[in-house]
Amino acid sequence: MERLIIRGGEPLYGEVRINGMKNSALPVIFGAIATGGICTIGNVPDVSDISLALETLRSIGAKVRFVDTDTVMIDTTDITPQSPPLEYVSKMRGSTYLIGAMLGRFGEALVGHPGGCDFGGRPINQHIKGFELLGARITYDTLGNISAVAPDGLRGNLIYFDIASVGSTINVMLAAVFAEGTTVIENAAREPHIVDMANFLNACGANITGAGTSMIRIKGVKSLHGCNYTLAPDMIEAGTYMAAVAAAGGKVTVRNVIPKHMESVTVKLREMGVGVDVEDNSITVTSNKKYRSTDIKTNPYPGFPTDMHPQFAAVLSLAMGISTINEGVWGQRFKYAEELKKMGAEIDIVENSAHISGVPSLHGASVKAADLRAGACLVIAALAAEGETRIQGTELIERGYQDLTGKLKALGADIREE
Repeated sequence: MERLIIRGGEPLYGEVRINGMKNSALPVIFGAIATGGICTIGNVPDVSDISLALETLRSIGAKVRFVDTDTVMIDTTDITPQSPPLEYVSKMRGSTYLIGAMLGRFGEALVGHPGGCDFGGRPINQHIKGFELLGARITYDTLGNISAVAPDGLRGNLIYFDIASVGSTINVMLAAVFAEGTTVIENAAREPHIVDMANFLNACGANITGAGTSMIRIKGVKSLHGCNYTLAPDMIEAGTYMAAVAAAGGKVTVRNVIPKHMESVTVKLREMGVGVDVEDNSITVTSNKKYRSTDIKTNPYPGFPTDMHPQFAAVLSLAMGISTINEGVWGQRFKYAEELKKMGAEIDIVENSAHISGVPSLHGASVKAADLRAGACLVIAALAAEGETRIQGTELIERGYQDLTGKLKALGADIREE
């Protein structure tokens, strides 16, 4: 698929089922390295980042096969602490988890510098700080590869993160499960995928408590084992479809969700006058395309997720009044703005804030996705716009959304791939 072509103006109706959480799947897949056994992981989303992660595991000796459309069996028994191909790790941010998993299991790791979406500086200094406090020695070679070695073994320690970093929390958890004694992580990230990761590791024999709070306690163990585990549903995929219904209009039930994870999105939609009905594992969104402005500040969970910022920018472009989105996590997440302006949106970027004046309608245009969630933003805008929109950069969208075209078609969208 080279581009998406969307003819807007069609309201969305029906039901959509949410797949497993990409942001859980990546660390769990790489975390399977630490187990040294066979893990069967269910509810795995079929997105390009996951395919790349599985290829990375194969490249270092893992046996990988799908036993069902969304269930993968990973055998890491024969993995050795070798450096995976740079062509793989340089394409995704989640490759950093290879360091924690290998360092924990083997006492050493050599991994190329990670890639991922470009929306400002994404340093891994908190990861490094955590590894060093566990007793690892970190060095870099001339190619930028990261070497982590713990010649005397890993030892539990108190680790305080300067920021509540998801990646750092997961990576230190992966290494610390094997550290002698107890590790306490303070100012830990609280996102649902932190809980998912801890639950997976505990199912493999780890001893982790406190995940989902700001303090996580990890008692080291000698070894892990394989397990069967099912990933939680993807809160960002769910939020994206909720935003799409708000912008395009209609009534859609989003199924296979954990409503608690969606509360910040649900609250904002209700503030805007969009109908949201919550049940045990589903959320129904109803919109007549007439809603009001609001202000948003992104923050670590349970705050409003940064990964929903661009999608809401598209929705607020059509809201009555003036809205502000203040980005509190990633400082340069505004590359979508110039593309939305091509569709008639009125957006001013001032430092880390987007000031959005709602317009009566958007119009189709030729636009390009700058990153994964910016691509989702453009899809939402195109669904609500008058006329035809052509979206390039679809390979970025495919990193995080399974069968986006098929799911939107089933809801009544006029969308095709070219």
